[in-house]
Amino acid sequence: MYFEKMIIGKGIRMVSTVVDSCPRVERAAETSRSLWRNRDYMLLWSGQLVSSLGSGVSTIAFPLLVLALTHSALQAGITGALAMVPYLLVSLPAGVLVDRWDRKRVMILCDSGRALALASIPLAGLIGHVAIIQIYLVSLVEGTFFVFFSLAQTACLPRVVPREQLPTASAQNEGGAIATGLIAPPLGGALFQSISQTAPFLLDGISYLASVISLLFVKTAFQESRQAPSRNLRAEMAEGVTWLWHNPLLRYMAFLTGGMNAAVAALYLTLIVLAGNQHATSGSIGLMFAVVSVGGVLGSLLAPRVQRRFRFGQVIIVVFWAEALLWPLFAVAPNLLLLGMIAAGVYALGPVYNAVQLSYRLALIPDALQGRVNSAYRLVAYGCHPLGIALSGVLIQAIGPVSTVLVFAAWVAVLAVLTTLNAHVRHAAPIAAV
Repeated sequence: MYFEKMIIGKGIRMVSTVVDSCPRVERAAETSRSLWRNRDYMLLWSGQLVSSLGSGVSTIAFPLLVLALTHSALQAGITGALAMVPYLLVSLPAGVLVDRWDRKRVMILCDSGRALALASIPLAGLIGHVAIIQIYLVSLVEGTFFVFFSLAQTACLPRVVPREQLPTASAQNEGGAIATGLIAPPLGGALFQSISQTAPFLLDGISYLASVISLLFVKTAFQESRQAPSRNLRAEMAEGVTWLWHNPLLRYMAFLTGGMNAAVAALYLTLIVLAGNQHATSGSIGLMFAVVSVGGVLGSLLAPRVQRRFRFGQVIIVVFWAEALLWPLFAVAPNLLLLGMIAAGVYALGPVYNAVQLSYRLALIPDALQGRVNSAYRLVAYGCHPLGIALSGVLIQAIGPVSTVLVFAAWVAVLAVLTTLNAHVRHAAPIAAV
């Protein structure tokens, strides 16, 4: 997910208390230290780099496997949507539990569960029967663990790196994940085509085990010490929702990210079908997505510089107008190379957007509320993802991939106009001044 910050009053005072409780000299020393010399961050980052490689391999394999079994774009869309449905069902309670529980333990248990779920597909392949219902269930289970894992991972980042380095760390996380896209799509396509249709899922399961091992060596506590937590789940969920809702900028950003995620979710399946209509093989589709990932890597390298040089509103508005200009080009791209180059432009904008909005959000949310506020934000932002995937499957089946692209291009243009007109985005203060 490449498209995924600002609270007033008491929230800002709470953040200031946490930041200012550290001696000034210690904070300066932490900030001046390169992320590459931060042992715990590098363990966390490298483990997720391997995991991202595995996820990229299975991401392209899921629609390829479903299309091979059913020849239905709708069924492929349903499979992708099921992976994101847990954000609608468990996001808010997951945020509460991530704030209550040991975040590192949550991440270890989640990746262990994801490894077992993915490994069930090659096991079924060995006995000669991979059923579509099993693929649905694996997608749903993997998505549920992902909700808990990603919330814990996001919440722990301000504990592992100083606040001033959050934009750089966010961009490096994005860059590492996207860089694996140079390898993962062609590798996934090659494994699917040359070895077996279930081999990519075995590799993904192994990558989750590598993530577990890296987490076991991290020494930093992923949360501050907690007092005995309240056990009123509903009240704790409401606290995160209220904290988000009372800030108009953060509230709008949640809906904006959700709207863009719906379009981006549709793009992946649409590109595969467009490429298939041009008689592309699984291997060449993988190579196309490798080209796409080059754009993401370039975007992640530019993101920290953009974040330092331009204001929040300037970046967000320019990103969305650039998206609005690029999307219609998919409808007229005559070959695989141009499809990949246009998508590379779209994917280059993702890390820039995320480095700005994610670091803004993380710097302002108190540690004790990280899980709850981020879960409320992601309920909206990620909750639109399954809608985009499912809608893309329906539209491709009904009106074809070219018309589907034009529908989503119009939607992105609407988002660009609304963002330009939003005063909270235009006048957002720099992160250093909030």
